[in-house]
Amino acid sequence: MQKKLKIGVFDSGVGGLTVFKEIVAKLPDYDYLYLGDNARAPYGDHSFDVIYKYTLECVEWMFKQGCELIILACNTASAKALRNIQQKDLVDRYPHKRVLGVIRPTAETIGNYSKTGNIAVLGTRGTIESGSYLLEINHFFPNLKVHQQSCPLWVPLIENKEHLSEGAAYFVEKDLKKLAIQSNSIDVILLGCTHYPLMIPTIKKFVSPDVKIISQGEIVANSLVDYLNRHPELERELSKNSTVRFCTTGSELDFKNHASLFFDKEINTEKVTVG
Repeated sequence: MQKKLKIGVFDSGVGGLTVFKEIVAKLPDYDYLYLGDNARAPYGDHSFDVIYKYTLECVEWMFKQGCELIILACNTASAKALRNIQQKDLVDRYPHKRVLGVIRPTAETIGNYSKTGNIAVLGTRGTIESGSYLLEINHFFPNLKVHQQSCPLWVPLIENKEHLSEGAAYFVEKDLKKLAIQSNSIDVILLGCTHYPLMIPTIKKFVSPDVKIISQGEIVANSLVDYLNRHPELERELSKNSTVRFCTTGSELDFKNHASLFFDKEINTEKVTVG
């Protein structure tokens, strides 16, 4: 009997649960493994080499757990590790495995939301400095003007459950003012970090109601549906028992407490060691 395999979803922490929630909603029948590398999070301020090392260790651990297809639900890992993993590690050692990211499917569609041809990308310092969004969006929408702004304090504010506080509002306003200096024609804001959807109520206080705020969860989920439709040979290998396993490299209690912010339901998790 041929072995049936899982879909893996990876993030440096818990923010990827905003993407994972949409994937499960779109594709509820499959079996999933979610891994958060909370012990080494956040990834945003690490070097390229460190992020690649950490991400590869987690991907290889997930392969060993029976994942045939892994989604990097982390913008920093997608920006700084995905290309190496796809072009080097999969080719050399895991030719039958697949690892996908969140930047490309977002870049494929983001230009369709804008009427002015001016969009903004908000992200961690690592994601913004990588230039990955500029490169990918330019490939699909060469005439689109992309304005970037790093928001380094947003993730710690969210993970400390301060994202709706007055202090968070101060930093959100400060970062959005820096963005506004770049252009007054921006009509789409892309949240280029999976944590940032929790900031939407605060962001809306400081932008025009005409500005569309786009999070990645539904885009990535729709892209995965399309990917599986285009790769039936892979889709047939995936098991369908509607099971979900949550793992963290950090504290189980901390992960569980934070996960409720992102996943909207109580979860059970287990601590694992990777690398």
